[in-house]
Amino acid sequence: MSEFSIKEAAEPFLKRLPAVSKPVGHVHFRKKLVWTIGVLAIYFILTNVMIFGLSPQSHDLFGFYRAIMAGSSGSIMQLGIGPIVTASIILQLFKGADIIKLDTSDPRDQAIYQGLQKLLIFVMIFVEAAPQVLGGYLAPDPGLAASTGLGLNVISLIIFIQVIIGGVLILFLDEIVSKWGVGSGVGMFIVAGVAQGLVTGTINWNIEAPTGLAAGFIPRLIQVISSTSLPQLLSSQGLTFLLIQGGILAAISTVAIFAVVVYVESTRIEIPLAHSSVRGARGRFPVKLIYASVLPMILVRALQANVQMVGILMYNAGFTWVGTFTGNKPTSGLMYYLAPINSPSDWLPSLSGHAWYEVFLRSGIDIAVMVIGGIIFALFWIETTGMGPKAVAEQIQNSGMSIPGFRRDPKIIEKVMSRYIPKVTVIGGAFIGILAVVANFLGTIGNVGGTSLLLAVSIVYRLYEQLANEQVMEMHPMLRRFLGEA
Repeated sequence: MSEFSIKEAAEPFLKRLPAVSKPVGHVHFRKKLVWTIGVLAIYFILTNVMIFGLSPQSHDLFGFYRAIMAGSSGSIMQLGIGPIVTASIILQLFKGADIIKLDTSDPRDQAIYQGLQKLLIFVMIFVEAAPQVLGGYLAPDPGLAASTGLGLNVISLIIFIQVIIGGVLILFLDEIVSKWGVGSGVGMFIVAGVAQGLVTGTINWNIEAPTGLAAGFIPRLIQVISSTSLPQLLSSQGLTFLLIQGGILAAISTVAIFAVVVYVESTRIEIPLAHSSVRGARGRFPVKLIYASVLPMILVRALQANVQMVGILMYNAGFTWVGTFTGNKPTSGLMYYLAPINSPSDWLPSLSGHAWYEVFLRSGIDIAVMVIGGIIFALFWIETTGMGPKAVAEQIQNSGMSIPGFRRDPKIIEKVMSRYIPKVTVIGGAFIGILAVVANFLGTIGNVGGTSLLLAVSIVYRLYEQLANEQVMEMHPMLRRFLGEA
């Protein structure tokens, strides 16, 4: 069957997939805000709807990735954005390997690509839910089985159905925000989860069992200072304890990440543009240092999370050559070296319980994965989201703009854009990878993770820019028509 006939056969089926209808015409800025706030409220409610029939002894398979997965352990939002991100990874790899031959700059091919992504998300919801239920991580409650007379298998089926429903709901909530709201649902959910983690990680007074210290940074710091004499605090051992266990290093890291990301987001190369028919009409096309945004880092971390999930399932099935696990934490073998660094306790030999060469090798692999993965997924990202040189050249051509001093030809514009966009994308992807690793090495408030914090700050900054653009559009309807919006 030819490539054209495959497209012809797939298109009608993909169009029949359930979807949120697109708005007809322009959506007012206030209405977008209402939809966005409404979806966030629903998301927070769903994260507090606990799975019925779940045993208290259940384990969170993605515990270390919970903030970036934007879900809530034990709730109907158990899967979070995992299926959406995993489907995006698979499809981008297929497109990058030229297995799927689709030109995402073509509206028809782009619609087919989005349809394939949605179909794959539905598949991944089942694929990610099944191991957690069948593997006993989302275990049925024996007490409920005894009191209701239902078998454990029946309760497991009920749990499985609830997890599936949660996965489908978060897919459509994301689609509502993308079509009717501001920004993207995936980004909003990550910001919501990170914000919640930062707040609780700052003021939580609950005592943690292993350390006997408060979970929140402020009460823990007060507890440490009030219970330790000044000479003890000023000793090398006391300062180390204050920096790491006291959370000062994590607080410094959190503030530094905020400052660096905001600064880097404003770093850009601006390519001058001029309108071919409107005299004096000029503009600039900004190529930011983080041109592909930090969203490709979700794909890298999600890939690591899926590798760890496979490792845990294989270890529980008796394949000990992949390594050993304590709960969901790898302690030796291949999976230990492939696991990301999450805090100083993972790389300091005195705290990790591993030899220096083991920690060194694991740290090196994590840095390599984040930098190389950040570059690869950033390049895939700009091509699949219409941010590549060819797509940008066509957008500039269609808007009636051109680059002063160059002939008004999309191929010429593409050649100019190719001088900047791929190189900046590679530099930005590598830089974000290094920044995420450094933040993970130093730790963050609330243990939200360096990558999650990085994502949240960048998403909020870009959301601020988008809100400013939306307000300009509302104030100047003629500008909206000029940019092609109804």
